[in-house]
Formats: sequence, structure tokens, C-alpha cells
Amino acid sequence: MEFKDGENAAKLLRAQSHIWNHILSYINSMSLKCVVDLGIPDIIHNYGKPMPLSKLIASLPIHSSKAGNIPRLMRVMIHSGFFSQHNITENELEVEYTLTDDSILLLKGHPFSILPFLLCSNDPILKKPWHHLSTWFKNDDLTPFETAHGMLPWDYANRDPKVNNLLNESMACDAQLIAGVFIEKCKDMLNGLESLVDVGGGTGTMARAIAKSFPRLKCTVFDLPHVVADLQGSENLEYIGGDMFKEIPPADAILLKWILHDWSDEECLKILKNCKEAIKSKGKEGKVIIIDMVIEEDKGDDKSVETQLLFDMGMMVLTTGKERSMKEWGILISSAGFSDYKISPVLGLRSVVEIYP
Repeated sequence: MEFKDGENAAKLLRAQSHIWNHILSYINSMSLKCVVDLGIPDIIHNYGKPMPLSKLIASLPIHSSKAGNIPRLMRVMIHSGFFSQHNITENELEVEYTLTDDSILLLKGHPFSILPFLLCSNDPILKKPWHHLSTWFKNDDLTPFETAHGMLPWDYANRDPKVNNLLNESMACDAQLIAGVFIEKCKDMLNGLESLVDVGGGTGTMARAIAKSFPRLKCTVFDLPHVVADLQGSENLEYIGGDMFKEIPPADAILLKWILHDWSDEECLKILKNCKEAIKSKGKEGKVIIIDMVIEEDKGDDKSVETQLLFDMGMMVLTTGKERSMKEWGILISSAGFSDYKISPVLGLRSVVEIYP
């Protein structure tokens, strides 16, 4: 095939590059997982200053025959913004590496580390359903996860302690960061409340932070029995096992952090109606506090919208849920019988949605 138009050829080459980047994008996440598995962020951090490549290689638990490949691994991670490189001399082994803001969040001991989320997302059990996505479109299974594994993630986690721990630790690491920001920016939402139930609160990271900051507020973590089994509460924190689709313990406020995006509209209506019943005794003063994404494609920056859309695809593959637009949130809240709501976009990619009976 001949190209008479140089501009047309350039367009095709750009298109080819764009497609290649999408095809090979999994390499970024798997390379990042490799970097973490080898302990590179912690090794550089513990060194205490810019770390020469020769020192890094000597510190890694790798076979000597693989040493020459470390600069290649680091190069793609530098391009992705996870490390910075400083050239001292022309000798390649005198290159020095430092952490960036991004890699700091991958340190094992960092209080806001998102390392568990990385390990969970890249686990083969959660990767396998993506290979069944097109098959799922042709059958009547609820999710591609079910197509791949014959059950939903929650059932799988109930049977497999490893997956259960991955999911719980993944949610807990996110809650650690979000809890601090939420308490700082949204403390007025909690002032005056006497009781709060964190529905689907997992191991209680979010509720513990709230209970510590509001010692007069009685906090309850409500989750499936196998999730909260053997967890110990405190003076103003308790754990209760149960099913949010059947009944939610009564309280002044119900917290749903990153819960509703896991479920279909029909399932969310059941949850929200149970929430309304749980705050019924508080009358107009009761409320439900939702922490979830609100997709606004025309207002967010490209990277933020891309992240939200990727999460939406993740919900489609792993759960029956989805990330919702402002309009979809309004319809869902109204359909559940609530009279009013307020959206506060104060948590980065996520918003706080207060809904009132």
C-alpha cells in the first residue's frame, strides 16, 4: 500500500502508537508490582539519600544474571513518575535514584500506603475475569467474575481467606487516607450526632478514626459475620455481623463508604431503604453519608475522569455495580424515598453525598 499523502501516513502511525499503548498498558501495572515485590521503594527509602544503581542492585534479592535488567525496569518506572533519576557520571552504575510522591505511597510502613490495593488489583484471581469480559457479554451471568470463577467476589472471599484478606486490606488502606481527609473537611457533618453505623466498614479503619476523633459518638462497624469475626472494639466502637440487605442497626447517621458502587441500582435501593428505616427514629435530623465517585465528564480533568471510568469498568467486571453520574445519583436517592441531598466534592476523585429523609 502506497501513501500519497504524508499527513495521512503520520495519522496512521500516531494511531498505531496510541493502540500499542493501550494494548501494552498492563505492563505498567505489572512492572509496578514487580518493583514492589522486590522491595525497591523501601530499599531506596531506607538508604536515606539518593541511591546509586550499584548499591540498589547489591541490595536486591535477585540472581546475579538479572542485574543488567534492573536499569530497564527502573527506566519505565521513572517514565511513569514513580522514581527520579540523577546522573552523576557517564558510568551507568553511578546513576542515583530517589522516590517521588507517588512511590512514597508504596512504602510498607507509610500510614497512607496503597500497597495493599496494588497487590489486590494485580492478584491472578481478580485479573482472570478480564479475560472473560467478551464471553460475559454473550451470556446471562451477573458479572465476568462469576463467569471466571462460578460465584461472586463476596462468596469467593468467604471461602478463600487469602482473597478475603486481600479485599479487606485493600479497603482498609484506602480508608486510612480518606478517614483523615474526611474528618478534617467534613467534621461538621458529624458534630451533634450520638450514633453512627459504618455499613460495610470492613475491619473498621474508617470507624476507628471517627471514634477516636469523636469520643462521644458511638460508632458501629456493620459487615458480614466472617469479616468482623474476632475483631475487638473499644469504649465507643463495636462490631456487629449481619446483612445490609435485610436490616441495618438503627443510628443517627449511616455511613456508606465506597459501598453503593459495588451494587446495581435495584440492590442500592434495598440498601438505601434499609438505611432510611435505620435512621427513622431520628426523624428529619437523621441522615445517610455516602462516600463514592460522582462522574462529571465535562468538568473533571482528563486524568481524573479516566480514573473514574477505569473504576467503572472494574465495577462492571467484578461486581454488579457501577460508578454513577450526578444525575444517576439524584434518581437513585429520590427513588429510595429520600427528600433531599447535598454533594460535596472534597475527597479527590470521590465526593461526600449527604442524603436526608
